[in-house]
Amino acid sequence: MCSGSFAKCLGITLIPLAILCVLCNILLFFPGGLVAEDNNHITEEVFYFGGVMGSGVMVSQLLLGSGKSQGFWHGMFTSIIFAAVGVLGAGYSFIVSAVAIHKGPKCLYMNGTTESWTNPFVNGDYLNNHTLWEGCIKPEGIVTWHLTLFSMLLVMGLLQAVLCAIQVINGLIGAICGDCCAAQPQSHP
Repeated sequence: MCSGSFAKCLGITLIPLAILCVLCNILLFFPGGLVAEDNNHITEEVFYFGGVMGSGVMVSQLLLGSGKSQGFWHGMFTSIIFAAVGVLGAGYSFIVSAVAIHKGPKCLYMNGTTESWTNPFVNGDYLNNHTLWEGCIKPEGIVTWHLTLFSMLLVMGLLQAVLCAIQVINGLIGAICGDCCAAQPQSHP
Protein backbone atom coordinates (compact mmCIF):
# COMPACT_ATOMS: atom_id res chain seq x y z
CA MET A 1 0.00 0.00 0.00
CA CYS A 2 1.30 3.45 -0.86
CA SER A 3 2.15 5.80 1.96
CA GLY A 4 -0.43 8.31 0.69
CA SER A 5 -3.20 5.70 0.58
CA PHE A 6 -2.20 4.40 3.98
CA ALA A 7 -2.42 7.93 5.41
CA LYS A 8 -5.96 8.29 4.03
CA CYS A 9 -6.99 5.00 5.67
CA LEU A 10 -5.60 6.20 9.01
CA GLY A 11 -7.40 9.52 8.62
CA ILE A 12 -10.71 7.81 8.01
CA THR A 13 -10.14 5.73 11.16
CA LEU A 14 -9.30 8.80 13.25
CA ILE A 15 -12.47 10.74 12.33
CA PRO A 16 -14.95 8.65 14.36
CA LEU A 17 -12.49 8.38 17.25
CA ALA A 18 -12.10 12.16 17.42
CA ILE A 19 -15.89 12.66 17.30
CA LEU A 20 -16.45 10.10 20.06
CA CYS A 21 -13.79 11.74 22.26
CA VAL A 22 -15.43 15.14 21.91
CA LEU A 23 -18.84 13.63 22.73
CA CYS A 24 -17.46 11.83 25.80
CA ASN A 25 -15.92 15.05 27.08
CA ILE A 26 -19.19 16.94 26.54
CA LEU A 27 -21.17 14.22 28.36
CA LEU A 28 -18.81 14.50 31.33
CA PHE A 29 -20.13 18.05 31.87
CA PHE A 30 -23.45 16.41 32.79
CA PRO A 31 -22.58 14.23 35.82
CA GLY A 32 -24.80 11.17 35.91
CA GLY A 33 -26.54 12.44 32.77
CA LEU A 34 -28.02 15.43 34.63
CA VAL A 35 -27.33 19.15 34.47
CA ALA A 36 -24.98 20.07 37.32
CA GLU A 37 -26.37 22.52 39.86
CA ASP A 38 -22.96 24.15 40.21
CA ASN A 39 -19.66 23.95 38.31
CA ASN A 40 -18.05 22.84 41.57
CA HIS A 41 -20.06 19.61 41.28
CA ILE A 42 -18.17 18.60 38.11
CA THR A 43 -14.90 16.67 38.31
CA GLU A 44 -11.93 18.99 37.82
CA GLU A 45 -10.35 16.92 35.02
CA VAL A 46 -13.40 17.49 32.80
CA PHE A 47 -12.35 21.14 32.53
CA TYR A 48 -8.94 20.10 31.18
CA PHE A 49 -10.78 19.20 27.94
CA GLY A 50 -8.75 16.06 27.27
CA GLY A 51 -11.40 14.72 24.90
CA VAL A 52 -12.03 18.01 23.10
CA MET A 53 -8.59 19.63 22.90
CA GLY A 54 -6.45 16.52 23.08
CA SER A 55 -8.16 13.82 21.11
CA GLY A 56 -10.62 15.97 19.21
CA VAL A 57 -8.94 19.11 17.97
CA MET A 58 -5.28 18.09 17.96
CA VAL A 59 -5.88 14.76 16.23
CA SER A 60 -8.22 16.46 13.75
CA GLN A 61 -5.30 18.68 12.76
CA LEU A 62 -3.82 15.59 11.13
CA LEU A 63 -6.88 15.35 8.92
CA LEU A 64 -6.96 19.04 8.08
CA GLY A 65 -3.25 19.31 7.39
CA SER A 66 -3.04 16.28 5.13
CA GLY A 67 -5.12 17.81 2.34
CA LYS A 68 -3.19 21.08 1.97
CA SER A 69 -0.23 19.70 0.09
CA GLN A 70 1.74 21.72 -2.46
CA GLY A 71 3.76 18.73 -3.57
CA PHE A 72 4.86 15.28 -2.52
CA TRP A 73 7.66 16.31 -0.12
CA HIS A 74 5.63 19.12 1.39
CA GLY A 75 2.75 16.68 1.89
CA MET A 76 4.98 14.12 3.60
CA PHE A 77 6.54 16.76 5.84
CA THR A 78 3.19 18.22 6.91
CA SER A 79 1.84 14.72 7.44
CA ILE A 80 4.72 13.93 9.82
CA ILE A 81 4.30 17.22 11.72
CA PHE A 82 0.53 16.92 12.10
CA ALA A 83 0.78 13.25 13.08
CA ALA A 84 3.32 14.18 15.77
CA VAL A 85 0.91 16.85 17.06
CA GLY A 86 -1.80 14.16 17.03
CA VAL A 87 0.39 11.89 19.17
CA LEU A 88 0.84 14.73 21.68
CA GLY A 89 -2.90 15.51 21.74
CA ALA A 90 -3.91 11.88 22.15
CA GLY A 91 -1.25 11.47 24.84
CA TYR A 92 -2.67 14.50 26.67
CA SER A 93 -6.15 12.96 26.56
CA PHE A 94 -4.76 9.64 27.80
CA ILE A 95 -2.96 11.25 30.76
CA VAL A 96 -5.93 13.41 31.78
CA SER A 97 -8.21 10.36 31.64
CA ALA A 98 -5.81 8.21 33.67
CA VAL A 99 -5.58 10.91 36.36
CA ALA A 100 -9.38 11.31 36.41
CA ILE A 101 -9.91 7.56 36.78
CA HIS A 102 -7.38 7.43 39.59
CA LYS A 103 -8.93 10.37 41.48
CA GLY A 104 -12.54 9.31 40.92
CA PRO A 105 -15.63 11.44 40.51
CA LYS A 106 -16.77 14.42 42.53
CA CYS A 107 -20.02 13.68 44.32
CA LEU A 108 -22.16 14.49 47.33
CA TYR A 109 -20.50 12.10 49.74
CA MET A 110 -21.88 10.86 53.05
CA ASN A 111 -19.04 10.44 55.51
CA GLY A 112 -20.58 9.32 58.76
CA THR A 113 -23.12 12.05 59.52
CA THR A 114 -21.74 14.82 57.27
CA GLU A 115 -22.51 15.38 53.61
CA SER A 116 -20.17 17.34 51.36
CA TRP A 117 -19.34 17.76 47.68
CA THR A 118 -15.92 16.25 47.44
CA ASN A 119 -13.63 13.88 45.60
CA PRO A 120 -13.81 11.00 48.11
CA PHE A 121 -11.76 8.48 46.13
CA VAL A 122 -8.51 10.43 45.72
CA ASN A 123 -6.27 7.38 46.19
CA GLY A 124 -7.96 5.28 43.51
CA ASP A 125 -9.00 2.74 46.14
CA TYR A 126 -12.60 2.75 44.89
CA LEU A 127 -11.82 0.68 41.80
CA ASN A 128 -11.59 -2.60 43.73
CA ASN A 129 -13.96 -1.73 46.58
CA HIS A 130 -17.44 -1.21 45.16
CA THR A 131 -18.96 -0.71 48.62
CA LEU A 132 -17.30 2.73 48.71
CA TRP A 133 -19.50 3.72 45.77
CA GLU A 134 -22.56 3.70 48.02
CA GLY A 135 -21.18 6.76 49.87
CA CYS A 136 -21.84 8.88 46.76
CA ILE A 137 -25.40 10.04 47.27
CA LYS A 138 -25.72 12.46 44.41
CA PRO A 139 -25.72 12.39 41.37
CA GLU A 140 -27.01 8.87 41.14
CA GLY A 141 -24.73 6.47 39.25
CA ILE A 142 -21.90 9.01 39.06
CA VAL A 143 -19.13 6.48 39.66
CA THR A 144 -20.23 4.28 36.75
CA TRP A 145 -20.77 7.37 34.55
CA HIS A 146 -17.34 8.73 35.40
CA LEU A 147 -15.53 5.41 34.92
CA THR A 148 -17.28 4.58 31.65
CA LEU A 149 -16.64 7.92 29.93
CA PHE A 150 -13.09 8.44 31.17
CA SER A 151 -12.24 4.80 30.33
CA MET A 152 -13.53 5.37 26.81
CA LEU A 153 -11.36 8.50 26.55
CA LEU A 154 -8.39 6.56 27.90
CA VAL A 155 -8.73 3.72 25.37
CA MET A 156 -9.50 6.01 22.43
CA GLY A 157 -6.61 8.32 23.34
CA LEU A 158 -4.24 5.36 23.39
CA LEU A 159 -5.58 4.09 20.05
CA GLN A 160 -5.24 7.56 18.51
CA ALA A 161 -1.68 7.90 19.81
CA VAL A 162 -0.76 4.54 18.26
CA LEU A 163 -2.39 5.41 14.93
CA CYS A 164 -0.73 8.83 14.81
CA ALA A 165 2.65 7.29 15.71
CA ILE A 166 2.16 4.81 12.86
CA GLN A 167 1.45 7.78 10.58
CA VAL A 168 4.69 9.46 11.69
CA ILE A 169 6.59 6.30 10.73
CA ASN A 170 4.61 6.02 7.47
CA GLY A 171 5.43 9.64 6.63
CA LEU A 172 9.12 9.12 7.35
CA ILE A 173 9.20 6.02 5.17
CA GLY A 174 7.34 7.88 2.42
CA ALA A 175 9.71 10.83 2.64
CA ILE A 176 12.84 8.65 2.59
CA CYS A 177 11.78 5.98 0.11
CA GLY A 178 9.27 7.92 -1.94
CA ASP A 179 5.66 7.10 -2.64
CA CYS A 180 5.22 3.79 -4.47
CA CYS A 181 2.17 5.24 -6.23
CA ALA A 182 4.35 7.91 -7.80
CA ALA A 183 6.56 5.20 -9.34
CA GLN A 184 3.61 3.40 -10.96
CA PRO A 185 2.87 4.36 -14.55
CA GLN A 186 -0.11 6.64 -14.94
CA SER A 187 -2.71 5.58 -17.46
CA HIS A 188 -4.40 8.35 -19.39
CA PRO A 189 -7.85 7.68 -20.85
